[in-house]
Amino acid sequence: MAAVEVEVEAEKVVAELRERCATPASLLRDVAAAMAGEMGAGLEKEGGSRVKMLLSYVDKLPTGREDGLFYGLDLGGTNFRVLKVHLGGSKKHVVNSESREVSIPPHLMSGTSSELFGFIAGELGKFVAEEEEGTDMPNGKKKELGFTFSFPVRQRSVASGTLVKWTKAFSIDDAVGEDVVAELQTAMVKQGLDMHVAALINDAVGTLAGARYYDEDVVAGVIFGTGTNAAYVEKANAIPKWEGELPNSGDMVINMEWGNFYSSHLPIYEKLTSGMYLGEIVRRVLLKLSLQSGIFGSIDNSKLKTRFHLRFKADPKISVNVANRTPHISAMHHDETPDLKIVAEKLHQILEITHTSLEIRKMVVEICDIVARRAARLAAAGVAGILMKLGRNGGINNQRSVIAIDGGLFEHYTKFRECLESTLGELLGEEASKSVAVKHANDGSGIGAALIAASQSR
Repeated sequence: MAAVEVEVEAEKVVAELRERCATPASLLRDVAAAMAGEMGAGLEKEGGSRVKMLLSYVDKLPTGREDGLFYGLDLGGTNFRVLKVHLGGSKKHVVNSESREVSIPPHLMSGTSSELFGFIAGELGKFVAEEEEGTDMPNGKKKELGFTFSFPVRQRSVASGTLVKWTKAFSIDDAVGEDVVAELQTAMVKQGLDMHVAALINDAVGTLAGARYYDEDVVAGVIFGTGTNAAYVEKANAIPKWEGELPNSGDMVINMEWGNFYSSHLPIYEKLTSGMYLGEIVRRVLLKLSLQSGIFGSIDNSKLKTRFHLRFKADPKISVNVANRTPHISAMHHDETPDLKIVAEKLHQILEITHTSLEIRKMVVEICDIVARRAARLAAAGVAGILMKLGRNGGINNQRSVIAIDGGLFEHYTKFRECLESTLGELLGEEASKSVAVKHANDGSGIGAALIAASQSR
């Protein structure tokens, strides 16, 4: 194929991608409205929606007035974290915090429930003993712990939840169907650790709590990282599926589990908006580009054909410098060198594509831009859907509404973050945008858990 034909074929692939990934404001408003509609349906009855709308049973969020020592435990992968947070009331807020990360021995990830939770409780006990040396706890007052557990659970109260299934590298059969809080509580008792699990949460609820501690206008916590989820504050009397007495606060935090949301306007939400899939989408486009146009020359396509080889995150083992920790797609997308040197390096290192021209590298950057912009604009539509459901997307009496967002995609991918924020403004309009703020909220799964423990102990 002649050079001109190669370029024409390559341009066709990019043009098709551009067209298929288009997200005009009209489509995004339809997505936002569909999200708000699914939220309402999910609150009506269990299983009534593509968005699960799970009750978190958290009805009291931090106010910023909490004081004392509180603990957090964050279990969501092959490592877990334990934290201690010293709160100093409304004037001092977080006086200090300490944390430790612990690797779980591989054999415990497929052993028994008592072995896993026994190990966790033992490490928690060591951390508490070391951190509280010389510190007096009030007499008769148990230590309060918030537990972030990032696996599917069926929750029945603020501090209980049965494990539905393990994900990631875990396969502990005797824990499935059991209350993970009870398992942890039993293990702590065996360790002689006088600690009470005050709340079982996920990272979206923790993000909401962590931001609410500093700002009472925070209405939702959203995660855009490897995966995506959202939690927000709903009026308890607006939840038809709620059974029993309404909480005194009148509020209930809803864990949306919105990853499986889809509508006639788009396929599964999480696969278009989360870091887990962005690199894979770009890889598939580059493979199509190679096969259809031959623009990369006579190369071995084995790397390009390997699923998830082009990742949102770089290898965590390679942490020599900031560049190595930067996600592959983000690194290429943010390349501002005159000759797009970083793009050339990434293509060579990751996909074994060499001797690319500047025009080819520009094309790769455009592909990253198309995929990331679509993700960011759809992410903004989801946030707009929450605001629409809460009646905070415009109107006469606009209340200040803050959306707290955490996750590596939002935190480290600047172009994604900027596009999300500008798109949200576009969807809300100039007037409504004045009363809506987006804030980065860090470490909801850690400090957020400890803060919920504090608010539940009030």
